[in-house]
Amino acid sequence: MEKRDARPAREIVVPGDLLDNGGSRPGYGTYVLDGKIYASRLGVKNLFSGTVSIIPLRGRYMPAPGDMVLGMIVDIGPSNWLVDINAPYPAPLHVNEVPWKVEFGDTSRFLKIGEMIMAKILMVDESMKIQVTMNDSGLRKLEGGQIAEISHSKVSRVIGKSGSMIQMIKNMTDCRIFVGQNGRIWVDGDTDSVTVAVGAIKMIEKEAQTSNLTERVKEFIGSKIKPEEE
Repeated sequence: MEKRDARPAREIVVPGDLLDNGGSRPGYGTYVLDGKIYASRLGVKNLFSGTVSIIPLRGRYMPAPGDMVLGMIVDIGPSNWLVDINAPYPAPLHVNEVPWKVEFGDTSRFLKIGEMIMAKILMVDESMKIQVTMNDSGLRKLEGGQIAEISHSKVSRVIGKSGSMIQMIKNMTDCRIFVGQNGRIWVDGDTDSVTVAVGAIKMIEKEAQTSNLTERVKEFIGSKIKPEEE
C-alpha cells in the first residue's frame, strides 16, 4: 500500500527568513535574492504546486463552515487556486467549486493571482484544513470597488442588529457593500461615496465599544455626503 505524505507542519516565518534554496517558484509574500527565496512579510510558509508563498497571519480569523468571506488568490495549481482568507491556514478552491467549466491546467484563465473573490467556507476539519466554494448565490469574482480591512471581531458591530448599521451606510452613501466574516469588506460606488462609506466602517471599528454609535455614524456620513441639488 502506498504511504500517503503526512500533512506538513505550519512554519511561522518573519521578513528575511530563507524559504527556499532553489527549485521552487516565488509566490505571494516573497522576494528573490541571489537565486534564493525569502519571506517579505510575517506569516505561514506554504508550498503549493511548486510555489512557495506566505499566508499572512494578520487578524487571526478562524473560519467556520457557512461563513461568507472575501479572499485573495495567492497561488494557482492545475485544478485549484489557493485563497488567502485572512486566516492562518490556506484555503484551496477546487475547480468543482466555481461557477465555470474549467479544464485541467486552465485555471489561470479564470482567476489570477491578486484577484479578489466572494466565497463561502465549505469545510473546516479538525486539523484546520479549509475548503471554500463559489457555488452559491451571489458569489463571484470582484471587479472594481475598494476593500476595507477591519478586525474580524468587529464585523458584527459593522453589520449591526438585524443588519441595521450596514443598511444605513448603504442607504446614505448609495454604495454596494459586501461584508466578509473574515474582516474584509468590499465597497463599490462613486469615488466620494466609497471614501465616506469606508470612513464610516473604520469609525465603527475604532469606536465599537462606545455608546450612541449609530447616531454618531449617521452624523458622520451626513456631514460628508453633499445633498443633491434641487
